[in-house]
Amino acid sequence: MDTQTNNHEHIIDNQGDIELSKPTKSRFLFLLGFFGFFIFAWSGCYNLYEHRFQKNDDMKVPDNTLYDPKYK
Repeated sequence: MDTQTNNHEHIIDNQGDIELSKPTKSRFLFLLGFFGFFIFAWSGCYNLYEHRFQKNDDMKVPDNTLYDPKYK
C-alpha cells in the first residue's frame, strides 16, 4: 500500500477564498443577506418619508365635491 496516496492533509492555498471554507462562506452569505435586507428596508422607509402626504390648505375644492355639497 502506498502511503503517499493516502495522505489526507488538506492545504488551503488562499485563505480569503470563501469557496474553500464553509464557515467563512456561510458568514459571508448571512452578512450579505442581513445588510441587503437592512438597506432595502431602510430605503423603503426613507422613500415613504420623502413622499409623505403634505397638507395643502390653499387648494380650491369645488363646492359640489364637499361632504355637504352645495348645488346651484
